[in-house]
Amino acid sequence: MQKLFLILLAVLTATPVQAALNIFACEPEWGALAQELGGDQVAVYNATTALQDPHHIQARPSLIASARKAALLLCTGADLEAGWLPVLLRQSGNANIQPGRPGYFEAAAYVQMLEIPARADRAQGDVHASGNPHIQTDPRNILLVANALAQRLAQLDAANAAFYRVRHQAFSQRWQAAIQRWEASAEPLKNTPIVVQHKGFPYLERWLGLRQVATLEPKPGVEPNSGYLAEVLAQLQRQPARMILRAAYSDGRSAAWLSERTHMPVVVLPFTVGADAQSKDLFALFDSTLQRLLAGVQ
Repeated sequence: MQKLFLILLAVLTATPVQAALNIFACEPEWGALAQELGGDQVAVYNATTALQDPHHIQARPSLIASARKAALLLCTGADLEAGWLPVLLRQSGNANIQPGRPGYFEAAAYVQMLEIPARADRAQGDVHASGNPHIQTDPRNILLVANALAQRLAQLDAANAAFYRVRHQAFSQRWQAAIQRWEASAEPLKNTPIVVQHKGFPYLERWLGLRQVATLEPKPGVEPNSGYLAEVLAQLQRQPARMILRAAYSDGRSAAWLSERTHMPVVVLPFTVGADAQSKDLFALFDSTLQRLLAGVQ
């Protein structure tokens, strides 16, 4: 009887075990960042994979169920998820992750946006009024988002605020050292003329000094026809490029067509975490990206 009493007393006086903070990440890069900052204090659910186009996702029941129990919704924003996120938010019934609440986080709000159009006109293709949303291809943007995200995690989970601060400080130091390493290795890429399949790389181009001379989409998100590809081919005969860039999730047919006729290599960039065997976390993502780009100019 006394032994039973002691067991009950231990259970009643033990420090409660706090459940992990549930995070719904719209894209793998933000899920990976949340894991870096949150460690075992967070449980991350990625709504998309590296081989899916984040513009075009269905608000499936499994996504809605995960959003329903999330304490934090972590997305790119800048209308990248405009085709599916509003439906997801509405059907989740989760008041905590609605716009304007602490549980709603848009990464694009914390970086300098590029390619902001003078006017939003869908006749111009998949144009985003807030600017190009593919901010994750510049590691300096990752650092800016990490600074804001660490604060948000501490706000939502105040009991573990010190834990998040320590994790953030360690990540920040490692990340800044990695940026210096990446920039040193990327020196041969400066001013390299490139062709892009989709305008998904302006932040990467700005960071590394790449020079875009042509795009394989006549308008963002619009697949090219043979006539347009012939125009691009003629343009490149006047203004040559060194390589063709495309994201791992994109259709490679137009890039392959152009490569066959110009003998330029097609460089398939992972674009986000998980797109190739190497890119298992954010550090490996940029390692892989730089390796592929450097191989493309050799």
